Amino acid sequence: MNRPPNGPTGSGPSARSAANDPEPTAGGAATGSRPTAGSAATGSRPTAGSAATGSRPTAGSTRSRPRPDQPLRARWDPTDDSGRQRVDREGQPERKKQSALGRFVSTYGWRAYAIPVLIVLTIVLIIVTVRDGGTNSASAADATPDAASRNTDVSKETAPVGAPTGQIQEAALPAGSLPPGGPYTGKGRESYRVVRGDGRKVGTGPQEYTYTVEVENGLNPQDYGGDPTFAKMVDSTLANPRGWIGDGKVSFRRIDSGEPDLRISLTSPGTTRELCGYQIKLETSCFYPPDRRVTLNEARWVRGALSYQGDDLLYRQYLINHETGHGIGYEAHEPCRENGALAPVMMQQSFGVANSEIMALDPQMKANRALACTPNPWPFPSRR
Repeated sequence: MNRPPNGPTGSGPSARSAANDPEPTAGGAATGSRPTAGSAATGSRPTAGSAATGSRPTAGSTRSRPRPDQPLRARWDPTDDSGRQRVDREGQPERKKQSALGRFVSTYGWRAYAIPVLIVLTIVLIIVTVRDGGTNSASAADATPDAASRNTDVSKETAPVGAPTGQIQEAALPAGSLPPGGPYTGKGRESYRVVRGDGRKVGTGPQEYTYTVEVENGLNPQDYGGDPTFAKMVDSTLANPRGWIGDGKVSFRRIDSGEPDLRISLTSPGTTRELCGYQIKLETSCFYPPDRRVTLNEARWVRGALSYQGDDLLYRQYLINHETGHGIGYEAHEPCRENGALAPVMMQQSFGVANSEIMALDPQMKANRALACTPNPWPFPSRR
């Protein structure tokens, strides 16, 4: 058997094919050959600088997304100025300095404009308040009772003082009807108990009136709040500087024994009608001179009056002051003197605060029927 000849053209299986399996050489790029340095063949082992897909990048090549096993590297090089436009700060125009007002506006924004507006509004409000105060003072002066009409010997009278004299039905005077509300006793026993308690003199007036606080027997304390509550309301009302002590002419002192100058008494409607009369079919109160009794109708104490629009506290103060006013000599009723002003305490506010409403009860009264006042429980409302 002859030995095959040496050379690259042999066809035996042991022959190394130069095309399919060449011996790798430095820089070779054949497919399937062992990759050499700088080789870019697909699937070959990446060498430095190789850009093949999936191969390890070579120096200077474009960096692709790092593989999970590769460390992260910062992408921004603070020393790299390529593609970045720098601002020449020295070449910029010098910024103008802001004034104090400009800095204030820059700091507070819209609030800088709101503050002056609020200041102006505050000044306007003060001016309006002062003017209103003057108006209220004038209105309060219109409510002051006429001292010249006072009869200091009223206790010598034999007829009730303050009871309406006109003849009128309830339907003809709707403003005087009793408002809806809590229960009260229709008729008591016509006898009274004195609520225990006395006190110091209140007021500086030279003419002192002693008084007792009394409640008709037979009234239900739950209806009117109880004896102590009633007595406290009487005491605090008479001691108020806006009350009858406000002009410095009279003073009051409570007693619970002996003969008082005034018996301030909570009385059932039935007994009130016997003392004060029932010419008009409305719930009224009065001063009854023979007993020196300031008669306060329990129905009004519990229900109040429509003119006070549910303010029972103010109405009770009015009821005490009005009927006590009769007891210290203010016999006559007074009309509204100025439209929209405070009503005089001696106006019959239980039946309304408009002259057109009360003049039907007092035919002798001379007043402007068109005037209407606002409710007021005090003889001297401007005093403090």
